[in-house]
Amino acid sequence: MSAYAVDPGLDDLAATARAALVREIDASGAWDADPVWRAAFGAVPRHLFVPYYYVGAQGPQGGYERRWGEDPSARRREEWLRGAYADTPLATRLRDGELLSSSSQPSLMAKMLAELAVRDGDAVLEIGAGTGYNAALLSYRLGDELVTTVDLDPEITESARRHLVTAGHRPAVVTGDGARGCPERAPFDRVVATCALNSVPRPWLAQCRPGARILAPFATGLIALRVRDAGHAEGRFLHTSAYFVPLRGGIRTEREAPDVRLSGLPRRARGHELLRFLLTLTAGGLTSEEAHALWEGEAWPARERYGITVAGDRAWAWLDDPGGPHTWPLP
Repeated sequence: MSAYAVDPGLDDLAATARAALVREIDASGAWDADPVWRAAFGAVPRHLFVPYYYVGAQGPQGGYERRWGEDPSARRREEWLRGAYADTPLATRLRDGELLSSSSQPSLMAKMLAELAVRDGDAVLEIGAGTGYNAALLSYRLGDELVTTVDLDPEITESARRHLVTAGHRPAVVTGDGARGCPERAPFDRVVATCALNSVPRPWLAQCRPGARILAPFATGLIALRVRDAGHAEGRFLHTSAYFVPLRGGIRTEREAPDVRLSGLPRRARGHELLRFLLTLTAGGLTSEEAHALWEGEAWPARERYGITVAGDRAWAWLDDPGGPHTWPLP
């Protein structure tokens, strides 16, 4: 059996587990904005994209335990398959204990794909190939020729390409700096990132058609930008929280991943997820004390009240109004 084969005896279990995952995502409301995605999740076999993954090891040593589809133990192969269809993120690539790549939580993927608001005929650029599973879902919906996925790591793109072929899809899989986009495949109608940003890469705007939508993790949230032209985009954050591996590439931002300092803040505030979001979004623009005062003064604002504007050489985050009193520069 090859590294990407599946024990034929697990076929029925895979179909049952996939159907259960679809029901779970359905109940979560993740694709309510575009329920057509239900068919894609029901058809694309996630287990083909995670022939192995890592879970936290039990015991005092900690670390990670590898689960894989060719384990000599039938019980552990079944455990691997059930885990592949759990509504959880799966660690798929480690280096010296550092997480380099993962397969995102399926319900969050469903939410992001629904919020991407694709239409038939849209060309989509995905930043961060991961296992290839998200590209397969896009290919199922739109067709291989309209999907491009980019990743900096050639091992990741080669692995994603193999998984996609095994599942019957052949979108464009490109090895390159995701921050630079993919000019040879432009223009795009949609851009979706599966890695966290701390700035908006300008090449993405230049490679988008007017009216294109960009959806990306940013400051523990998801920003949805509408592109006006090569120099202008604006949008608000979604309600959803999101935690992703940071974007890696040659275009470096002026501000690395922010160091969120909670010391000195009231105990009840330190554990609040929305305050952490604000602290991350305003790092370098506000002190933690200033951010906390704003958060209290504005009655704990939800993510949807925040947004981002890109205009020429400037980019800034804001609360309620891009021209209002509460704005913070971005790289």
